[in-house]
Amino acid sequence: MGNRVLTIDTATTACSVSLFEDKHLIANSFEEIGRGHAEKLVPMIAQLPDKGRADRILVNCGPGSFTGVRIGLSAAKALAMAWHAGISGYQCLHLVAAQALAEMKHPVPVFIAMVGGHGEYFVQNFAADGSALDALLSLSPEAALLERKADYFAGSAAEPLASLAGDAAHSTILPDAAKSILLSEHNEYLDVAPIYGRAPDAQPARQA
Repeated sequence: MGNRVLTIDTATTACSVSLFEDKHLIANSFEEIGRGHAEKLVPMIAQLPDKGRADRILVNCGPGSFTGVRIGLSAAKALAMAWHAGISGYQCLHLVAAQALAEMKHPVPVFIAMVGGHGEYFVQNFAADGSALDALLSLSPEAALLERKADYFAGSAAEPLASLAGDAAHSTILPDAAKSILLSEHNEYLDVAPIYGRAPDAQPARQA
């Protein structure tokens, strides 16, 4: 086996896996399932060549669905331990931005908007070269528009946000593990820890 990388992405309504060897995609699977990532993920990996066994595992750390993020991280960590493989993560909006820019004939800055929780969107601005222009935020649609630095919208929340902005140019995109090769090396070596993008719904009780 050469230099194989298994990518796992379960942070959104999509569930996807991919297997690369020497940076060439050799197999992948992508489904938009909404929920049920825990039931779908393991069979997806098992259907890959050599049941997905790899030298390194790359996983979407979020933000996105709290449950989806944790499922992906748990699976990635378990497989890394079983296979004695390296493991690293990436931030969800970085991959969506890379996918959006790859679709463009002439890349331009892009405003990424992904569906979050409680009616909010995860948003972040990216330059035409894919570098982040600011920090990840979780905001209401109205507040999100105040943060945009680009005229092109992309992501799972791109369509409603573009409509609110007056029918701005947009592309509805979900992260796809098969596109993880588009990430820069800087963006695919994050610590493997959940990125929630906002404070948890439940807060620990304060000590008296």
